[in-house]
Amino acid sequence: MKTSSTALAISTGLLAGAAVAAAVFLALTGPTPAQAQVAARVESQTRPNFGLLLSPQTSSRPRREHRRFNYRDHRPDHYAPPRPGFGPGFPPHPGGLQNEVIVDCGGNPGSGGVEAAARRVAPGGTLTIRASGGPCVGWINIDKAMTIRGSGSHAGSVTLQAPQGLPCITVAPGVRAVIQDIALASPTAGDAPCISGEEATIALDRVSLRHVGDEAAILVRGGVLDIRSSSINAQTTGPAILVDAGTLTAVGLNVVNAQSGVEISPGPGGPSSLTNVFLTGEHNPSNFGPRAIGVNVRSRRELGELSIVNSRICGYGEGVAVDGVRVTIQGSKLCLADKGVVVYGGELTLTGSRVRARYVGVVAQAGRAVVTNTAFSGVEQIFFEDARGDIDARGNSLWSRGRECSPEFRPEYRGRFVPFWRRGEQGFECQQRPYPQSWWAEEEGALGIAYVNDAYVVPGLQRFNAGCGWYDQRGAFIDDTRYWGEARFGRRNPPLPFAGDPRYDRGWVREQERLRERSCAATPRPY
Repeated sequence: MKTSSTALAISTGLLAGAAVAAAVFLALTGPTPAQAQVAARVESQTRPNFGLLLSPQTSSRPRREHRRFNYRDHRPDHYAPPRPGFGPGFPPHPGGLQNEVIVDCGGNPGSGGVEAAARRVAPGGTLTIRASGGPCVGWINIDKAMTIRGSGSHAGSVTLQAPQGLPCITVAPGVRAVIQDIALASPTAGDAPCISGEEATIALDRVSLRHVGDEAAILVRGGVLDIRSSSINAQTTGPAILVDAGTLTAVGLNVVNAQSGVEISPGPGGPSSLTNVFLTGEHNPSNFGPRAIGVNVRSRRELGELSIVNSRICGYGEGVAVDGVRVTIQGSKLCLADKGVVVYGGELTLTGSRVRARYVGVVAQAGRAVVTNTAFSGVEQIFFEDARGDIDARGNSLWSRGRECSPEFRPEYRGRFVPFWRRGEQGFECQQRPYPQSWWAEEEGALGIAYVNDAYVVPGLQRFNAGCGWYDQRGAFIDDTRYWGEARFGRRNPPLPFAGDPRYDRGWVREQERLRERSCAATPRPY
């Protein structure tokens, strides 16, 4: 019995194993749903789609996210891994560098076309920017000597516009960049300037720049900045141009709307100069924030030099501020200011110019100022010297209604007084003639302000000079027609020039003398 049971169990196990093997074989050899889907996918890819060939899709370009401006894209020398053609030290561009590259990226902001075009320019080459469909939006980082120019007039539409919060152009140290015939704009600059350079040489020629932000429109630290025949509209609380430890040369420059015009600390690269420069501020004095200064010249370790020639500086609290630097102002006009020139230290030479200020013409808190042959107008006080300041003035003219030009009245005869002015004793002479309107037209008249005569007007002075009347102790004019000339003061009038000539009849001469004595009654009064 035991043997038959064992044989039955063995046979049963063999049958079960055979069934399992058959199931496995069927699973491996028979089609499954997954295998059917793979086969269908292969068949659909290999079968021609005649409908698609006859009616293609309207767009087959893949969707991509919006490109954002970031520092990594615009400063390729600051990120890794390196890509070809993105700065010095990297392999050259696959297509090779070109001496002249023309790019037209207008109407397609954020494409990066202008940056890519700048990278293709060979050292010493030229990048020409066209903006046929709108401004090119981008930040150009110049790391090699090159020229950037626009294809049209610099006073026309914007050619290159900075991205939000970023500059228009930056120049690397030791690089010379020439920018000409182009219109730049940074409408949302924030803390970024429109043009920035450090220890570089930047030349601007026929450039129009519009800037809205908190930083200067042009910021240069060290190096040289040369601007010619350009205009800057900078709506900023700082200066329009800031040059720190550098050399500035400006010829034919026009700056408007900035809190301050130019701030410079001359460096060791040579003297700086402003020639035919027009700086116009808003003339909105405020007790908060930075001071409004037309030209602010600060010193460093070197004694720098700055010359201002044939320029106009109007609409600032202080026209020119000098601090430890040698400054020369010649043939220039300072107008619509609270203080014309303030010397905090250093040396000032002011000659052949015109200063129109509200309070003081020249302030010397420290240092020395030499003022010669300069016309001052509208000031309450022409000069102010502090304990450490010195002003050497001579040959100047003053038109003022303040106490500087108010006459003194000295007694002449029996309570009759005459006006008296000190003539040049303090380095200036007050003018009674009206302020020349041709001068006004070149100063505040050019800003649309109506003409104002700042000469001190003494009532009755014209009639007094004609020999009629006198003044009392308080300066009131007394028009007395009984006397003429010296007779007003108890003295005999001098004889007529021809009284001793024998060719004239004596009776006729006496008649002329009587007419002269009665001329005050016969002359019509000006009131």
